[in-house]
Order: sequence, then C-alpha cells, then structure tokens
Amino acid sequence: MTAPLVDIRTVTHRFGQQTVLKNVSLKIEPGSYTILLGPSGSGKTTLLSILGGFVSPSEGKVLIRGEDCTTVPPAKRPTTTVFQDYALFPHMSVGGNVGFGLRMQGVDAATRAARAREALALVGLADAFDKKPHQLSGGQRQRVALARALVVEPAVLLLDEPLGALDLKLRRQMQDELKAIQKRVGTAFIHVTHDQEEAMALADHCVVMNDGRIEDEGPPERVYARPATRFSATFMGESTLMSGTVTAVKDGTITVAAQAGSFSLPGTLPTGTAVALAVRPEHLVLGPDGGAVRLGTAKVSDVVFQGSFKRVLAASEQDPALHVIARIPAAATVQPGDIVAVSCEAGDVILLTG
Repeated sequence: MTAPLVDIRTVTHRFGQQTVLKNVSLKIEPGSYTILLGPSGSGKTTLLSILGGFVSPSEGKVLIRGEDCTTVPPAKRPTTTVFQDYALFPHMSVGGNVGFGLRMQGVDAATRAARAREALALVGLADAFDKKPHQLSGGQRQRVALARALVVEPAVLLLDEPLGALDLKLRRQMQDELKAIQKRVGTAFIHVTHDQEEAMALADHCVVMNDGRIEDEGPPERVYARPATRFSATFMGESTLMSGTVTAVKDGTITVAAQAGSFSLPGTLPTGTAVALAVRPEHLVLGPDGGAVRLGTAKVSDVVFQGSFKRVLAASEQDPALHVIARIPAAATVQPGDIVAVSCEAGDVILLTG
C-alpha cells in the first residue's frame, strides 16, 4: 500500500479561546480530487490554510510526501493556492501573472514565458498571454489563477471556494473544466466549498465537516447514498428524516419504531438505542402504487417546478412534525392541498446513528 500524498495527523487549532479544528486526521491520495464540504464555521477553510502553510496548527502535524511540513512557510512547501478573489496583479500581463511563481524561483525569462504559454494553453487561454487581467471575464481570470498555480508544478493544488464569485452557468462550466484539467495534469486537488452540488460534480473524495470535525468522508456516491451521520444526510443533499428507537434485535436485523411506523433494517444496535432514519427525495413515491414500506399519508404544502423534476414538500398526517421532501417527475400532477400516500422501498431507508 502506497503512502498518502498528504497525511494530516490529529490537527487541532484555536483562535484565542475558540477551537475551530478538533483533532482532525485526514489522508489525501495522489491524483485525487478532494472536496472539503461544510457550512460556514465548520473549519474547512482553516484546514486548507494549515495545508497551505498560512496558519500553523495549535496541535498536530501535516506531512506532505512523507515530510513534516507543519511549520514550513507557504513558499517552501509543495503546494500552491488558488483564492476566491484570484489575486491577480492588475499591472502585469496575463503571461507575467502566470510566470510570477517561476520568477520567484529564479527561472530565466525565456523558460518562464514558454512554460506560462503552456499553462495558459492547458486552461484554454493560449491567446491571452499579452492581455491584462481587466480585459478578461470572471471565468477567464479564474483560469489564469489556475494556470499560475499549476505552472510551478505543485504536488498539491489548494482551491479556496474558487467558483464562488461566478454566476451559475459559468460555475457549472468551470466545474467541468476543473475536473478535466485535474485529470490531465494528475495533480491532487483539495477544494473548499459549501456547495453540495459542486462537491458531487467534482470530488472523488468528499470530506464533510461540521463544528471543527470530520463528520463523514468517502466517495461522494457513498456519502450521498449511505451517509454516516444525521448531519451528513442533511448537508449532502436533502432527506426526509424520522426519529426512532430500536425495539428489538434478532439475527443481524433490528426493529425500529419511528414516527411513520415500524421498520426492520440490517443492524446490531442494542434495544433502546435512539436512531434516525432518512430517505432521499428521489426514493419517495407519492400515490397509491408505491413501495413496500408505507409511511402513511401527507398533505402537500408546496410544489416547486425545477425543470426535469418537481420538488414536493408535505407534512405527515400521522405526525405533523414529520416533514416529507420528495422528488417526482416534472409531468406529475400533484398540487398543494392534496393528500397523498407516501412510500419507499426497504433498501432505500438509511439508518443513522450519529
């Protein structure tokens, strides 16, 4: 088994009396696209700053390529950072901006220019070498910042909410381009965002953070389909959540008494354990011809058309505290005020213990 490219070991960080990272350990593999996902205040940007050398952790270590980089300054470690505001020098040409890091390394002018042109070609801006940043669009400036970071050939590229300043259409276009560029260059990318869709579009390794800790991590498909905790289930997409208690355990199966009825699920939890059950919106069926697991009936409060589907919000008639979120075909004729049967398949019920 190969050693991880980045090995974060029990990192804790405090700003004064406030602890913003709490005993965080994380391994990043070579060539991976890792997303640090979480709400404001979760610690994701602080962790990225520690990786980049802009902040030294209060406790713990950061190893890159097996070397202890915990106290190594940004310019001396094998990382570069792309910031949300791009941080381009307005008085320099695009080529000068891209070659700036090489200039700081003492690379000669001819080699700098050649490598800057190669990096700009990589990001689709081969003709922008002599332009100034103000002559470019927001998406083009983002690509210049990316080229400037990649030209020095870092082992790890750090991206701090790099698409946050772009409009929706351009953000989605840049997601596709970022993923394609990362595959071409093979550099490990570590990307901070609070956007769940962005995380699922880009990551092959998704790290969900909350309150200074890692709640869940793994391939985005697994984190979405089988989240490890209640927080992960609600932050990585939407869910209908039910509170429940384990009432029986037999032969690797538990019985859970929940708001919408009794459920039999794989598990070995002790009787009396409080759990939560989650069902993703696309797995809920509204109407009489539903799945094997019946969740009672619900009164529709809102229907939102979202192009390829409709998002339906409803309240359980058996327990008004149970809020149902379903995704149904765009052609379906559900209206606010309708009373609908709610169901799903047994395999789509997710057991949450955290």
